[in-house]
Amino acid sequence: MPRGICHWGPLLALSIIITLFLGGLYCIILVYTPWHSLGAMLHLGVYLNWAFLILYNFLRGIWLGPGYVPFKWRPAKESDTECLQFCHVCQGYKAPRAHHCSKCNRCVMKMDHHCPWINNCVGHYNMKSFTLFLFFVPLGCTHCAIILFLCLYNEVYLRLLPFDVYHLIFVTFCIGLSIGVTVAVGLLLYYQVKGIRINETAIESWIVEKANRPRPKGEVFVYPYNFGWKENFRQVLCWSHDYLGDGITWPVLPGCDQYTLTVEQLWQKELKRNRTVTHDVVKSYNGAILAWREGLWTCCSTPWTDESRMKIIPGDVVMVTRWRKHWLYGEKVTNHLNGK
Repeated sequence: MPRGICHWGPLLALSIIITLFLGGLYCIILVYTPWHSLGAMLHLGVYLNWAFLILYNFLRGIWLGPGYVPFKWRPAKESDTECLQFCHVCQGYKAPRAHHCSKCNRCVMKMDHHCPWINNCVGHYNMKSFTLFLFFVPLGCTHCAIILFLCLYNEVYLRLLPFDVYHLIFVTFCIGLSIGVTVAVGLLLYYQVKGIRINETAIESWIVEKANRPRPKGEVFVYPYNFGWKENFRQVLCWSHDYLGDGITWPVLPGCDQYTLTVEQLWQKELKRNRTVTHDVVKSYNGAILAWREGLWTCCSTPWTDESRMKIIPGDVVMVTRWRKHWLYGEKVTNHLNGK
């Protein structure tokens, strides 16, 4: 079942969509009076089509959900469990390309990332709908921005429209909002298409990046799911279905098997455990996303992730697995002061 739409992310996204739609529709009726000509009617039809495609794919992405690995899932062959990670929350093994989402509290098929705007993960089932949503939003918002700008031009310079100050403020606000949404969503679309082109999710790109580093014995890692950009796009943006396959087994390149990537991930996790460094906490941190109290550079280099930050106090012990600039990544293992 899909997660609820009653969350700040979907509600805010819907508010933006409805605001821009009504603003553009108001200006179309005011400037072009669609009922006076066939061209104006067609123009209105195109505008309404953008709104439908945006809302349809947005709501479908929420409704479908990413697809979840069944609770207590195990591979058909017991020996294959050695190639898979066990999820203690879901009490089963993580299928190939699946990862556990701490927000959804489930193992997600072909998990790409958790998106607050749809209050759900982007995964195997809804990746097509989510990508089409990202595609149609910049097109619709660009169209809306042009309409709003022409409406504003007719009022400010040509004095053809009966605008008062409130209408002027509203149209100006909608122009800025539509441009901002176009740029922001356009960037998201770029990264989404970039991943689909090579058939990598955001999580898999981290694994592949580490796998491509120099290895002992000169071994070369082969990513098993990249079939070339045409086939990669076909697997995600198939016309006849929302998704292909069951989300458990996947087509792989010759010389690879279902567990090529999962075995690589297990090996990387073993390396991470071996280089874990234990640190005693000497200064408290409240877990705020923007650590402005820790200095300008620390605040500016905040990781771009919605994962929660760890709240720590002096006496805590943390196991650090990696670091980047001013931030450490790891987990808290004990607290000397309260005996946890």
